[in-house]
Amino acid sequence: MTRSAETPQKSWIETAPDCDFPIQNLPFGIFRTSDRSARPGIAIGDYIVDLSALFQANLLNVRGIIASVLTQPYLNDLISLGKNTTNGIRERVRDLLDENNPDVRDNLNLRERVLVRRSTAEMQVPVQIGDYTDFYSSIDHATNVGTMFRDPNNALLPNWKHLPVGYHGRASSIVVSGTPIRRPKGQQMPEGAEAPVFGPTRQLDFELEVAFVTGKSTDLGQSIPTEKAEDYIFGLLLFDDLSARDIQKWEYVPLGPFLAKNFGSVISPWIVTLEALEPFRVKGADQDPAVLPYLEFEGKKNYDIQLEVAIQPAGGNPHVVSKSNVRHLYWNMCQQLAHQTVNGCNINVGDLYASGTISGPDPGSYGSMLEIAWKGTKPVKIPGFGERKFIDDGDVIIMRGWAQGKGYRVGFGECRCEILPAIT
Repeated sequence: MTRSAETPQKSWIETAPDCDFPIQNLPFGIFRTSDRSARPGIAIGDYIVDLSALFQANLLNVRGIIASVLTQPYLNDLISLGKNTTNGIRERVRDLLDENNPDVRDNLNLRERVLVRRSTAEMQVPVQIGDYTDFYSSIDHATNVGTMFRDPNNALLPNWKHLPVGYHGRASSIVVSGTPIRRPKGQQMPEGAEAPVFGPTRQLDFELEVAFVTGKSTDLGQSIPTEKAEDYIFGLLLFDDLSARDIQKWEYVPLGPFLAKNFGSVISPWIVTLEALEPFRVKGADQDPAVLPYLEFEGKKNYDIQLEVAIQPAGGNPHVVSKSNVRHLYWNMCQQLAHQTVNGCNINVGDLYASGTISGPDPGSYGSMLEIAWKGTKPVKIPGFGERKFIDDGDVIIMRGWAQGKGYRVGFGECRCEILPAIT
């Protein structure tokens, strides 16, 4: 059946127009329940399709698939089979979930084996992350930070418009949505002090980011050109790069982020594939001056993905403090991956590459409390719970993201994190 853009495909599993996981999405994740070990699944509405159960029912007849990868606690082995296989799985699941396909719909016993309610499942970190890079790719964020801490007339450092600035972070402390994070401790140099002090950070911040996961490996010495970068990118998820600003300010010279960044980062559990985001491509920023040849690219490499951050105080309701969009990125993912590998750095399946804080041009679209409260000079009012310059103990940071289609949205689910007091 051929469908026009005005008649989107529907599933026999009902999904509301604002549901993150309609049949147009079908993201991959790792879930577990009381009676099912951690394994790959695909989200649809309020359910998860158990890919192993579907395979055991002889309904996942996709070329290249291997039964063993469907019982693994990470997606790495499944992703490594290649996009022909993973795209084939999505297409097969989409066919089975189509409103006109009775194969699973009309078989109640099969439905009980194949479908799991998301409310009963515990989500896991979806990939075994070997390496993690964090970029600094939003020009509005970089300009805001440069304005606050350096010369407003020269907010961007000389290299910023010539290369995607980044650093290698700590993979071991990346956790899945819902995992609480302790307030970190470290050295700080308070304003006017003559010597550093030690204690819990007083400037705990979120950073609104997206991250992509690589689906192919390269050999040492190999580079990935921008025109082939998408072959190596499996999909995207939300990323909360928690930061201790006072610790960061004292430690970052001369080698950059360290203890202020590695105490915990939070990701959403579902990886949304590039294929699901294909309808939402947009043109990126005009890059001036012209970039070097290895960073040149053709076509639309940015995405219209709406982003939102809310702070929920203990005992209170979520209060939205930021609305941004992935389209604000100056450096796109293809350029990021090309730069990461231009020196011959090898990559592996399951590596994670975060965008850096995504801020837009106006205060309502700033992607961190550092910017929203402008270094503490413009506190944010939380109705019934006072003000916030940064994040308090007991606060829950909730990030959401979605690309809006006609009558449906391709969403990422929540990226949620509660801040616990520091261990004394």
